[in-house]
Amino acid sequence: MSVATGTPPTLACAILARNVAVHIGDCVRSCRFADRVVVFDTESEDGTPERARQAGAEVVPTPFVNFSQARNAALAYLDTDWVFFVDADERVTPELATEVRAAIRRDDIAGWWVPRYNHIVGRVMRGGGWYPDHQLRLLRRRAASYDPARAVHELAQVQGPTGYLQGHLIHYNYDTWAQFHAKQRRYTVLEARTLAHEGVKAHPRHLITRPLQAFWRRFVTWQGYRDGRHGLRLSLIMAWYEALKYYWLLTGRV
Repeated sequence: MSVATGTPPTLACAILARNVAVHIGDCVRSCRFADRVVVFDTESEDGTPERARQAGAEVVPTPFVNFSQARNAALAYLDTDWVFFVDADERVTPELATEVRAAIRRDDIAGWWVPRYNHIVGRVMRGGGWYPDHQLRLLRRRAASYDPARAVHELAQVQGPTGYLQGHLIHYNYDTWAQFHAKQRRYTVLEARTLAHEGVKAHPRHLITRPLQAFWRRFVTWQGYRDGRHGLRLSLIMAWYEALKYYWLLTGRV
């Protein structure tokens, strides 16, 4: 371990937000351990910016192209040594906050992966890719960037080694199945467009093989069976959206 000495490094929590008034206040309050809490609002219409300010955050209006672009905009705007990306429907636990403040003093690590508990329609997930669901979110700002061509499920590109934290984010993903399907449909469109942009070609057999692979990965390899019928239902739904993605790609509907 190598711990930096001298002036403590600075930290900002960056929150991307759009129409998340129900979540934004609690999210901001969980981030108050940081030197700055900045909400990058992408054209909300439900009072999100006002509630964020009331909770103590700075608010920066941000045009939205895709998630990678929005995160790059946040990295360019901020001037802190470290940036901790927290989604509006996530909460930072006190244990994680303490660990983050200690981690940013390390001068041998450029980014940290954070596990999170996912709450999906009344259940805290134990498998199926929903746990431990590590996210590369704590970044040395000058060493990180995002591929702007990756529209969804973006991953930071970090210049330097990364480590793993033990404290958790709490992720309140979906309260209802309707919310789950609406978001998965949006994600599926973006994923299909990304594949098309990358020149990936679909074959009719992919309508069978890709969903089967997705189901096996989530329910068996990633132990979705640990969540019983809830895990089975989620694995089947995700397999369906995998089929839909390749159908749209095959038919050019993206």
